Order: sequence, then structure tokens, then C-alpha cells
Amino acid sequence: MIETLNIALLATFIGFTFGFVLCFVAAKNLTASRWLRFAVRRVMEILRAFPEIVIAGFFLAIFSLGPIPAMIAVAIHTIGALGKMFFEVVENADMKPDEGLRAVGGNWFERVWFGIVPQVMPNFMSYFLLRFEINVRSSSIIGFVGAGGLGQEIRVAMSLQEYTDLSALFLIIFVTVIVIDMGSEKLRHRIIGLTG
Repeated sequence: MIETLNIALLATFIGFTFGFVLCFVAAKNLTASRWLRFAVRRVMEILRAFPEIVIAGFFLAIFSLGPIPAMIAVAIHTIGALGKMFFEVVENADMKPDEGLRAVGGNWFERVWFGIVPQVMPNFMSYFLLRFEINVRSSSIIGFVGAGGLGQEIRVAMSLQEYTDLSALFLIIFVTVIVIDMGSEKLRHRIIGLTG
């Protein structure tokens, strides 16, 4: 289970980082170039177009069995998914701080960092926590094709018809997702309480 959690956490951090960077370029209210916005949005669509298990199968052919293909597959899908959710949040941000920073000569990076990021960060963190929960489940399933983690144990238990072990593995996934959901809800409330 630890390997599955590590895959999900690292993939979520990578997805968050790249999604964070791309979302401001994809947002209509921050990027004037229609072609640049179009290109970034299409890249994010391509990244989330294929299920993680398909991407993992491709990377398994390159890196062989293990957790690396699973982490890459989940991270790729997470970049596309979080990037889309993030740029939609950015497009709904209040542009008055941006206008003020523009009026005093702030460049694009300063306007984004000081005018937009403080507004959108609580939503970004909320989506990060939600995506981590989703990625734990995805990492469990991806292991089924040989990419490490709990899914690999499930595949072995199924092939050996060890139904007691299989039930225990499903219970572990179920309890882990509930614990992560409860923890992320508390953390989300704390983030919103601190910033709002």
C-alpha cells in the first residue's frame, strides 16, 4: 500500500506543478494570444484523453515492470486534468487586483503571482486533494498491468484464486480512500479557514 500511496502522491505533485504553470497560459483573461491558449489547451486535452492504464501500458514497454511507469502515467493524466480545472478557476478570478498591478507597471509574472494566485490557491489546493484521492485509486488499478503497488498484489491473488487475500486487499483500498477523504476534507477546511 505504501508503494501505491507514493506513486499517487508523487504523480499528484508533478501534475499539480505542471498544471499550475500551464493554467495561467491557457486562461483567456491572462493570455492575449489566441494561438498560444489554443495550443496549451489542446496539449492538456491530449494528456487527459487516454486512461492512465493505457499510458502505463505504453511506458511499461519502455521501462519494464515497476512503479515508474505507473507514476509517469498517473502524472501525465493529472497534468491534463488539473490544468483544465485550474484554468477555469483562473478565468473566474476577480481581475481588479490584476488591473491595479498593471496600472503601477507590474509585468505579467507579477500580476499573476500577486494578483491572481492568492485568489485561486484555496481552490487549487482543494482540487489537489481531490486529485490525490483519485490518483490513489488509479495507482491501485494500474498495478494490475504490472506497474507495481497494490494492483499487482490483486492480480497475483486473482491468478492464484486467493479470495481471502483479495478481499483483504479490497478492504485496504476501501479504508485507505475513506481515511484520505476524511483527512483531505479537514485539510481543505483548514486551508479555506486560513485564507478566507
